[in-house]
Amino acid sequence: MRSARRTTRHRRIRAARKPAIGALAAAGVLAGAWYATAGAATVAPNLAPTSTAVTLTAKFPYLSAGYNNTREWTRTATAVAPNGTLRVAWPAADGVHVTPLTAAGKRSGADTVVKGAKEVGGLIAHDDGFALLTRVSDTNKWKETAAAIVRFTKGRQTFRTKLTGTASHDTAPLLDGQLTWNGTKYGAYFVVHGAGGFADGHYGDKLTYLSAKGAKLSGGWSWGCSHNEGIALHAETSGAFTSLCFDDWRSGLFVTTGIGAPDTAPVVQREQCWAGYCGGTFPGRTGDLVKSSTGRYATAFASRGAASAKKNPDDSSGRGWTVKPKTGTHQVAVAFMKNRNSGPGKALHLTAAAGTENVNVHLAPYGKDRLLLSWESLKNAKCADGTCTGTFTGTHLRLIDWTGKFQSADKVVSTRITGDIAVLKDGSLTWAYAPVTPTYAKALTGASPTTTTLRIARLKP
Repeated sequence: MRSARRTTRHRRIRAARKPAIGALAAAGVLAGAWYATAGAATVAPNLAPTSTAVTLTAKFPYLSAGYNNTREWTRTATAVAPNGTLRVAWPAADGVHVTPLTAAGKRSGADTVVKGAKEVGGLIAHDDGFALLTRVSDTNKWKETAAAIVRFTKGRQTFRTKLTGTASHDTAPLLDGQLTWNGTKYGAYFVVHGAGGFADGHYGDKLTYLSAKGAKLSGGWSWGCSHNEGIALHAETSGAFTSLCFDDWRSGLFVTTGIGAPDTAPVVQREQCWAGYCGGTFPGRTGDLVKSSTGRYATAFASRGAASAKKNPDDSSGRGWTVKPKTGTHQVAVAFMKNRNSGPGKALHLTAAAGTENVNVHLAPYGKDRLLLSWESLKNAKCADGTCTGTFTGTHLRLIDWTGKFQSADKVVSTRITGDIAVLKDGSLTWAYAPVTPTYAKALTGASPTTTTLRIARLKP
């Protein structure tokens, strides 16, 4: 267990720290020229998702306010069961709805409503139901919610296990989390707020394992990255689940597998991770962690890079780092790890256009040996206090190989990606999204707009 972060703020606290941001980077070009010279696929892949509509039984507020009220997609989670059927989780005023779908993406029954649930933190689909990582009401000094895993079997709740509470001196006012399952146990990785004890008032993260029946298991940690600005978790058949975090104290993206986040955690990429300055949270707005058949890992994220990185001489603990960003806007980056315990040699930045902000980065396996990279772009970006506004110019899809080289041209599509992507048995990718065109021209003030329709996208390699 590591000591708590000195400051008490976290990513959705709007009175965030505000270091000055530099001018936008000098003029550059998209890395699309790389595709023309670095071995594009000889047969152009069809990166055009198909979709079907699903009518919702309640209003889905599809936007959320991030730092400085920056517009973010409200996370949906799509998961596939072993028998090929799908579940989609989305929040509404009466709780989190879980919609059952056929393998073709059509509604197959009534929603299950998890009453009192406040957020979609992760979803596992089982043949007979689902497990949801969410937040529920709790009694604590901050009057905040608790993290919980809720399991439904054949339409009935079979367990609701709280993962924070009075005994552990923590709460979960937001999750920014991930839930994974290896066939035997669940792993839940999420943000916590100290409520007593050594970490009172501070923000960190927690990794908890549960049995198939909802009993807490050994492993994980009670306090890790502090603050955690983004989370990724991949289930393993044995041993610790592979995990990543964006840490604002050590300032960057780190491998935390099995060790929480002590000072020895391997570095994926140094970033200026003051509140809002990292490119958004895993897995809702940036990230994803993919494992290859040979045991390597890939992750993608929105990055401003590091022109310089050094320990902060004003931090008496010796743990703090100061990073000066290389670019004024976030660019699309990908990094590879040779195994679950080591950092990569270098993150690759795949875009470089000054004045273009890139958000909502996702990565998913595509066929046997390629990866689908997606992001949203904003031109004429204006950035201040770690957040940017701009004119939305499209949702991009592009293939890369396991060295980071482009394997397709840039494809701009009308399909959005607003949360977790599921992989079907035949390798097809599927996800749920709100069928609207986003705007990032100004901050989100007031209530979110709503929709009563989701579209279920599918992309077959």
